[in-house]
Amino acid sequence: MNRIRLCISFCLLLLAAASFAQRDTIFRDDPVAAMLDSLARNKFISRIPKQQTQRNNKYKFAADSVPRYDALVYESRLAKLNSQSPCDLVYNQQVQGYIDLYVLRKRVLVERMLGLSQLYYPMFEEQLDKHGLPLELKHLAVIESALNPTATSRSGARGLWQFMYTTGKMFNLNVNSYVDERCDPYKSTQAACEYLKFLYGMFGDWQLVLAAYNAGPGTINKAIRRAGGGKKTYWEIRPYLPVETQGYVPAFIAANYVMNYHLEHNLYAIAPRKTFFDVDTVTVSQQVSFSQFEAVLGVPLDEMQFLNPMYKLGVIPVSMTEHYQVVLPANKVGAFVSNEQAIYSYLKIDTAMTALAVQQVMKVHTVRSGEHINSIAKKYKCTVADIRSWNNLKSNYLKPGQKLTIYTPQKAPAPAAQPSLANNTQPAQGGATNNPKADNTNASQTASNSATKYKYYTIRKGDTLWGISQTTGKSVEELKRLNGFGKSFKLVPGQKIKVGTL
Repeated sequence: MNRIRLCISFCLLLLAAASFAQRDTIFRDDPVAAMLDSLARNKFISRIPKQQTQRNNKYKFAADSVPRYDALVYESRLAKLNSQSPCDLVYNQQVQGYIDLYVLRKRVLVERMLGLSQLYYPMFEEQLDKHGLPLELKHLAVIESALNPTATSRSGARGLWQFMYTTGKMFNLNVNSYVDERCDPYKSTQAACEYLKFLYGMFGDWQLVLAAYNAGPGTINKAIRRAGGGKKTYWEIRPYLPVETQGYVPAFIAANYVMNYHLEHNLYAIAPRKTFFDVDTVTVSQQVSFSQFEAVLGVPLDEMQFLNPMYKLGVIPVSMTEHYQVVLPANKVGAFVSNEQAIYSYLKIDTAMTALAVQQVMKVHTVRSGEHINSIAKKYKCTVADIRSWNNLKSNYLKPGQKLTIYTPQKAPAPAAQPSLANNTQPAQGGATNNPKADNTNASQTASNSATKYKYYTIRKGDTLWGISQTTGKSVEELKRLNGFGKSFKLVPGQKIKVGTL
């Protein structure tokens, strides 16, 4: 009887161990697949309509066709790529597994990634060529971030090239309260090129360089020692590497394959809103926010955030030692350059007027079930960046019952001698004074303003103050003054605004 119980207990232990092993296999997420999935969570990228796909269906595939090929076909295609590359693009079952991930299981996300390559690849190639590196290394960003500029790994690496904080510091990527240059596409690409060049000087083998980029050079040296017997190639030391690094080089080879042979798999780039040739950079000399570009130049806020992921709070700062650059749609650069000083002056006037007319009142908001940060920002007429800054939040995630500090504007008492609005013939409440001279002045101002006749413009969808200023010949400041616009004005289709006097 005891022997039977012992056997049953042993079997139960085996089943439990198998169950835990299976659970570990199920819940273990491949980092390459996780980065692809991050594209679906990036709202700007995921909202790009599928119908914008630039199709080049030279093989006449049906829309729902998912082509499959014999192993010899994959091997032949990779051999062709390998003949033009120093990166040893071999074919094996590990590589095939990642090819299947791209061309079978993550097809829509791969199409979005193909679209993003139209924005980032020309810049990658320029920098790789400048540093004398193989151009195929541009595909390294595919497995690092799936070309998602805001991608963040579980270990805290960030950006297109997934720099950890300390590694980024080594290559002069600055991180502070306003800026995270690991997410700066241009600066992080420069840093990645320098790091890859440094690693090649250490190992002299591109596959070991790739492995070291993922796991660190110290880990690769340890694996070489453990392998022993003079084994120094990636495939020889692969069993001694961390599990993630064992899949890293096969994933890189598969990325090279899919980015070159996507048409053969009925995959087409979902065209991004902006490609490399649709954007340009300008340098700002004073602090300016994304919301100002939206208000004055008409660049949508989400587009500013996507093109400039390095600015954590939606503000481009200015320091004593450095002037920062901002990426804009190319067709807005001329408008910015022509009106740069006007934009800065407009900011100063707004700030001064707001300081006189508005005082900030602190409130505490308790998050209710179903509330999210966007709805709270809308309720209090502030931005998501404001709420995150006021409460030192690292993400947009909120818990029910969480307390938030909110600063809301409250109008200060109006000055006694403030003139009434042009179309208001009634005296302002509380405007009486014991000074006859002041009374006469106010009366003459009111009479003068009442006699003034204005030209009006009806707001249409997509209108901005800058665009209206170009049409009417009035500056942005004049339009704001005519209409009494403050810092948080909003143009609504159908609204009539003053654009001059008759």
